[in-house]
Amino acid sequence: MTRLSVNVNKVALLRNSRPLDIPSVVRAAEIAIDAGAHGITVHPRPDARHIRPADVHSLHKLARARGVEFNIEGNPFHPMLELVRAVRPDQCTLVPDDQDALTSDHGWDLGRNGARLRPVIAELKTLGVRVSLFMDAEDQAMAAARAVGADRVELYTESYARAFGKTEQAPVLARYAAAARAAQREGLGVNAGHDLNRDNLPQFLRAVPGVLEVSIGHALIADAIEFGMKQTVALYLGAVSGGRAA
Repeated sequence: MTRLSVNVNKVALLRNSRPLDIPSVVRAAEIAIDAGAHGITVHPRPDARHIRPADVHSLHKLARARGVEFNIEGNPFHPMLELVRAVRPDQCTLVPDDQDALTSDHGWDLGRNGARLRPVIAELKTLGVRVSLFMDAEDQAMAAARAVGADRVELYTESYARAFGKTEQAPVLARYAAAARAAQREGLGVNAGHDLNRDNLPQFLRAVPGVLEVSIGHALIADAIEFGMKQTVALYLGAVSGGRAA
């Protein structure tokens, strides 16, 4: 069964536009969990433009109390690791984004960064944290992900989202399926995320085998403006179920 982790960054972004705790990031996460979300994801950035350190601690406490997973994303060569060491989330997804990046836009080049990542991954695993690497859908890179010590990979799905509904969708999906199978042959779990939404998610999960978790933020929070958080999470859980045939 594919699990749904709700990324609440965009709730924090809206809150930060005023000196108020409106909307409440914790309350948004509570509603998502009540509606059936399996986890909560945050991606703190050095400029704290959305998730702040206090949010990480509050959301970690909530996730522990409610029995759902807590996933922290970010670049381990930025200050994010201090938060990970402090709260020890269930999962840490390591992402190679630049400090001023608008959003994550590529996976790791392990030929260039593998040696730097290896001791970071080893430390996280000694803390009891599952480690996922944000990766492009390149099947030949999965052996390197395993070699540096990762437990999972998160397939960066923007190219699939761009191809969705177009003639190139089928070959792009085939590339993701091949990458997932290559990861699984290496003993890696497979997650996915970035620009997934309730329209393109079922076909992705039907085509790409064994996806353990999807982390969705931007589209889900945008849908919540129209439908409300509770109904939106239900719609996304339905989209996940629609792809369960894989």
